[in-house]
Amino acid sequence: MSAEAVAEEQIIRPRKGLVELQLGELWRYRELFGFLAWRDILIRYKQTYLGVAWAILQPVLTVAVFTVVFGRFAKMPSNGAPYEILVLAGLLPWQFFQNAITESSSSLVVSARIISKVYFPRLIIPLSAVVSGLLDAVISVGLLLVLMPIYKTPYRPQLLLLPVFFGLAFLAACAAGIWFSALNVRYRDVRYIVPFIARLGMYVSPVGYLWHNRSMPEFWRFLFGMNPIAGVIDGFRWCILSQNEGIYWPGFIAGNLLTVLLIFGGLFYFRNTERTFADLV
Repeated sequence: MSAEAVAEEQIIRPRKGLVELQLGELWRYRELFGFLAWRDILIRYKQTYLGVAWAILQPVLTVAVFTVVFGRFAKMPSNGAPYEILVLAGLLPWQFFQNAITESSSSLVVSARIISKVYFPRLIIPLSAVVSGLLDAVISVGLLLVLMPIYKTPYRPQLLLLPVFFGLAFLAACAAGIWFSALNVRYRDVRYIVPFIARLGMYVSPVGYLWHNRSMPEFWRFLFGMNPIAGVIDGFRWCILSQNEGIYWPGFIAGNLLTVLLIFGGLFYFRNTERTFADLV
């Protein structure tokens, strides 16, 4: 007598809170994670004449504008460092963060068809949008390493610590991406707010200038330093230029603690609202 095949029944229930995050699901769906990240890269450069060359042109053109406006006209100090390298060192982490929050904030709405038809951890979608920006970041870092000897900036051992600070930028981008993507499903105003934050953030973050000095009141130094990207930019410049100011540690520590809080808060909010994504997108 042949044994009857027993169909496996899987019941999917909504999860709430941090206790039931089950982040191990992300590993079980790692192939889908990689596929979505690669899809985002292909879509970004689909039907473009220059393709990934835009990853080089964007920072080069931005550095040129900052050099003319802030370096030539505004005469912003660079403490003896080549102004072009100073700006590029600040631009790389900011550009990654900016692109990450722009792409991830709309990722759930763009993936509406997949969300409404197939089950998988929804967290994969905004995180894969952040990961897709790593290719541009690697290309931009390669550009920086090529320009350093041209501007007579020596390679230093601190360059080996660049991945550490880039990892902090990645965590900050994930935190913002989780929040904005979940909020954008319910409140479509987010798609207008994020570009405004991206434009304003470039000037609030010290991309084109050195920001902390002893003449600034301690309260304002600490408040400005709580911007996680400000600390990351300081770290990049310290690795590349060994700036005398180094890193403003009180603000750096506070900014990264804020990133951790935003990540856990974003995961909590995401898990408590993802059961409604299929109905709202």
